[in-house]
Order: sequence, then structure tokens, then C-alpha cells
Amino acid sequence: MTMPFYVSPEQLMKDRADYARKGIARGRSVVVVAYDDGIAFATENPSRALHKISEIYDRIAFAAVGKYNEFENLRVAGVRYADLRGYSYDRSDVTARGLANAYAQTLGTVFTTESKPLEVELVVAEVGDSADEDQVYRLSYDGSVADERGHVVLGGQAELLAERLEEGWRPGMALAEVVSLAVDVLGTQPEGPVRVLEPAQLEVAVLDRTRPRRAFRRLPAVLLADLLAADVGEG
Repeated sequence: MTMPFYVSPEQLMKDRADYARKGIARGRSVVVVAYDDGIAFATENPSRALHKISEIYDRIAFAAVGKYNEFENLRVAGVRYADLRGYSYDRSDVTARGLANAYAQTLGTVFTTESKPLEVELVVAEVGDSADEDQVYRLSYDGSVADERGHVVLGGQAELLAERLEEGWRPGMALAEVVSLAVDVLGTQPEGPVRVLEPAQLEVAVLDRTRPRRAFRRLPAVLLADLLAADVGEG
């Protein structure tokens, strides 16, 4: 009779974490940044159908990096959670914090009990009536949650891009300014010049606090080009 192969719990958790981090790092980064009238999301994504940034509820959005099929399942589960809670109680009872807690439980359970962790990193954001009431939560593959302020970068070269974003961001920036900054950040490379990304290569959306009910809207390539041109003109 052979003895079962033993792996210490510490080594098992480390191996799962390393596996998940490597999978997430292969994905293209997502930049989430606050501006004067809401929260903007941007990523390099030439696909017009497979979105990495999506609406969850009236004033809540979702962005993710990693394996598409895994974070898409989480997005759908989040929409169902929000719809059920809004229908059972009140639409105002659907919050980013509640959704982030639900995601954290799912991610944490999979990480500790399943043989393979989810190779995903998420942001759940809710736009408030003022910038001080905005909520942005970053969720990791192991279910850990961080409350972010101002801006956050997911996936890819997250540390490098976060430094570049920190240098250029300031509170109260206009939409054209943050879109231009986000595009520059996404084009940043460890070595060499900044890549020039065309509007057709990008997926950009916003949570606009000035909209009456559904705050989420996508920025098509034509509008994106106008915003980038406007920022260059003002600069």
C-alpha cells in the first residue's frame, strides 16, 4: 500500500496563489480612475463583443482581468444577485459593498476548497452623488478585498502602470483628461517608448453621476477619438 503524497497547507496555498497570479499577469491591464463627474474604466481590448467592463446595476459597474469564462460567470452571478436584491427589497439596497462581499465569499471558497483557484482579479465600483460617496473595491483571486480611492490598476504590469497613473492623476480631472491619462498608462512598457493605442483597440466606459438613473455608458471609438483630440488641443 502506497502512502498518499503529502503537501503542507502552507505550500498548497502558495502554489495556488502563484498559479493564479501568473494567469492574471498574462491578461491586459484595466485602469479605473475617478474624474469630476464619475468613474472611468479603460482597457486594451480590440473585441467588440467580449467585454471586460460591464454594467451590473443602476450605478454599479464591474471590470475584470484574467480568464474570460471565469470572470464572465462571476459577472452574470453579480447581475442576478443585484436583480434579486433590488426586486426583493429596494433598488437602493443594491450596493457595491454588498456585491463585493458576495464576490469575496465566492472567490475565497474556491481558493481554499477547489483544486484550481479562479484566475481573475475584479473591480466593483459604484458612483455616488458626489466624489466622496464613490465606492471602488478591488477583489483578488483569494477573496481579499481592498477599498480603493481615486484610481486602481488590475492585471498585467500593475505595479508599473499604477506608478505611472499616480504621477499623472489628481482629483477633479475632466473626462477628456482621465481618458487621455488612462490610454497613456495602458501604453506604458517596462522598456522603450509608450505605445500609441488607437481608439479601436480600446474598451472604455464610465459611471456618469450626472445621468438620472442608469449611470453606466460605453464610449464608442468615435467619441473616444474626440475626447483624446480635445485633451491634446487643451494641452
